[in-house]
This record gives sequence, C-alpha cells and structure tokens, in this order.
Amino acid sequence: MTQLLDSTPTGLYIGGVWEPAASDGAEIEVYDPSTAEVIATVPNASVEDALAAVTAAHHALAGWADTAPRTRAEILRRAFELMIENEERLATLIVLEMGKAYGEAAAEVRYAAEFFRWFSEEAVRNIGSVQVAPGGDKRILVVHQPIGVSLLITPWNFPAAMATRKIAPALAAGCTVVLKPASDTPLTALALADLLEQAGAPPGVVNVVSSRRSSEVVPAMLADPRVRKLSFTGSTAVGSQLLGQAALHIVDSSMELGGNAPFLVFEDADIAAAVDGAMIAKLRNGGQSCIAANRFLVHESVADEFSSDLAKAMGAVAVGPGLEDGVELGPLINQQAQQDMRDLVGSSVDFGAAVAVGGQAPERPGYFWEPTVLANVSPDNPILNQEIFGPVAPVVSFATEDEAITLANNSIHGLAAYLYSGDLERGLRVAEAIESGMVGVNRGLISDPAAPFGGVKESGIGREGGQVGMHEYLETKYIAADW
Repeated sequence: MTQLLDSTPTGLYIGGVWEPAASDGAEIEVYDPSTAEVIATVPNASVEDALAAVTAAHHALAGWADTAPRTRAEILRRAFELMIENEERLATLIVLEMGKAYGEAAAEVRYAAEFFRWFSEEAVRNIGSVQVAPGGDKRILVVHQPIGVSLLITPWNFPAAMATRKIAPALAAGCTVVLKPASDTPLTALALADLLEQAGAPPGVVNVVSSRRSSEVVPAMLADPRVRKLSFTGSTAVGSQLLGQAALHIVDSSMELGGNAPFLVFEDADIAAAVDGAMIAKLRNGGQSCIAANRFLVHESVADEFSSDLAKAMGAVAVGPGLEDGVELGPLINQQAQQDMRDLVGSSVDFGAAVAVGGQAPERPGYFWEPTVLANVSPDNPILNQEIFGPVAPVVSFATEDEAITLANNSIHGLAAYLYSGDLERGLRVAEAIESGMVGVNRGLISDPAAPFGGVKESGIGREGGQVGMHEYLETKYIAADW
C-alpha cells in the first residue's frame, strides 16, 4: 500500500504541472474509513489556486476546441485503455480512501472507464442540421459548439465514475475542465489526471484542484466570466446553493442531486429475484449512492416473505475492510455517516419499526454499520422522507397499485425507482406513472454509460451519459444563410 500511495500524485494539477497550494501551504488529510487513520495529504487549494486553474483551462480552450474530433476521440479511447490496464491500482486506491469492498471498487473502475470509451465514440458525432425556412427566404443552419471552460464538482461515493462521467463528455465536446473532487476522496481524481496526461490530453485541458474551502473557491470560479458551465453531483441542499450562485452570472448548470428511490414489489413478483435485485439496489456501495433503493414498498400479501428473505440475505453479508478476502461490504465514509445510521435506526424504531436484522455498528475500528432491515415501517415513518445513504432498508406494505404509486411519488426527489412484477404490462404502466428520471423494471442495477442519467423534481437538472450527455457541454448556434 505504501508503494501505491507514494506513486500517486498528491499536488494540484494545473496547466499540466503538479503544484503545491499557492498560499499558506495548508493540506487536507485523507483518511482510510476502515481504520480512521490518515493515509495521505493533498493541498488545500485557495481562491488563487482555483483561478489559476481557470486561467489554464481558458488558455487551452481554443486549441482543444479546434482539435479534430477524431483526435479528441483517440485521446479518450487511450484514457479508457489506461484505466483498464491500471484497474487493480485504481481499485485499491478507491478502497483505501473511500472504503468500498475491492470487488465493487474494481467494478467502479470498469464502469468509470466506459465513459471514456462511450464518449470517445460520441466525440465524432456532433451532428448539426440544415433546412429550408418555412418562408423559403433562407436556410436554417444549426451547429453545436463547445460551451467553454467547465467547472466539475464531484462527490466522494464514486470517486472515479463521477469524475469520468463529467470529464469524458466535456472533452468530447471540445471543452476544457477544472475538476474539484470531494475532499474526502481526492486521490482517485488525481490519479485520473495523471492517466489523462499519459493518454495525450494537452496541458490545461484537464485541471484538478483539491480544496476544503468550497465556500470560497467555488463562488470565485463561478464569478469568473471565463467559466461557462457548472456540473455538480451531490446533495440537493448544496446543489440549490450552487444554482443560486450560478444564476448570479448566468452559468449553464447541470445538477445530479439527491434521491429517495422507491423499490416496489408487487404480489405477482418473483420474490427471490426481487430480493436479489434489492441486494444490488440497496447495498451497492454500502447504500451510499444517490440511486440506492431507499424505501421498500411491498404488497401486503408478500411483505412478510420479502422482509424475511431480505433479512436473511442482508445478515449473510460479510462486513470488513475492503481489501480483505471475501468482504462484501466495507465501512461508511466517516464517523458522521455512522452516527447518521445510528440516529435513523433509533428514531425509526421509536416510531414503531422492528429491526429484522442488523441495526448497530459492529465492535471494530473504522466506520462500519451492519446491513439492516426494518420491518413493519408505517407510511408516515420519518425515515421514508430522507435519503438514508447507508445499508438500512425500511419495508412498508401497500394494498393496491394506486397506493403503491402514491407512496412512490410522495417525495420531493425523483432520481431513480425500481419495481418488480410478473406482469410486464403492469411494470411498464407503473414505470410511466412513477415521477422519476430512471426506473428499473425487474432490475436492481440501472446505471449504464450509454443511458441518460438524471432526475426530476429536486433530484436535478439535465442528463449525464447516453447520446444526450455530450450536449450538456455544447451551445446550439443558428446561422441564417441564403444561397
């Protein structure tokens, strides 16, 4: 581990150069959540550092925008190949700074790499249009041009995938970027910058600044007229603040915010398949995912069976440090997250829920929490109104399809949803009725770089991935001409 950490860059990456922080030399300590021990330090960037990164991105913009789409595509393709070649190294780094089990970390590396491959293919498909105006007096030409310097702010829960999901479409479109990764997990982002440099990304095209001074550096960058795009993944509360700051300067914004995903199980569902899907939708990344199943809405005729089988499956999960053999569930990200689980479970039990399995932190170092199933949860239990972000699964029963839809839509969020039914017609009908940007029908895993990812209501604005992902970083220009 020491060799891996020693070989990972720990500076600010600005204009193709690794640098310390410019001002006071302050540093951010990076912790291993399985031991609560410091494993590395990175610079705590100041406003001066952040604006230097914007300057570097601005200076590189014209040249990168004019670079042939095929050349941009080949650099992204090479970045994909380098990530796959470095899967073990990157996965281990993710485990060390974020805590997830190694198998999940390796899967994240492969998933993250796919964004580079997908957008390497989309980079050459910036397709415009031409038509005769209805009046016949001119032609209407429509072209799509790079929006400009893009500020990308990513969370800690998927330190590789959340970065590549933003960097790849921005670079494919011809934009340059400043990435501010979460201060809990900066090492993976810095390793990705190193790989992008190896792949051929010119200096200034990708810049990475780590900072705990978000309240200072982000508004300063948004106030810089050279920054024309903001893409943020994180909580709804922070996203709302950033939208307000971006609005002051009319900065185009994409927001992938909080979720409260319902997981519906109808009476005609294959219960074994539903439990398998629930384990994926709930325990992926230890439940620390914006699309994690948050509320399990189960028909009253199968609620006991589902709760019992889910409790057995959750109780059999091996919990421990992510690099240990056989471990399926690692720690939560920090002590506050562990305390949040303690408070949520305690208040839910006080409200009448029954702990079917788990419900406590194991006696060991680090920020672990046992996989937990809460049975007999009433529809008005407060746990159903917030994003759990941990391995806790509350089960609520319903009687009719209409009631299930009403319960599913009873949230300010609308990012993801899941449903299990043996009736495809019902499945598609309910999927259309649920107020959510994404719905898994008889599937517990829905993420795919080739699919549009995003939500409705207070879960966000815009879409990442899919064919529309690159268009988040393009401006549409209309040219009137007559020949």
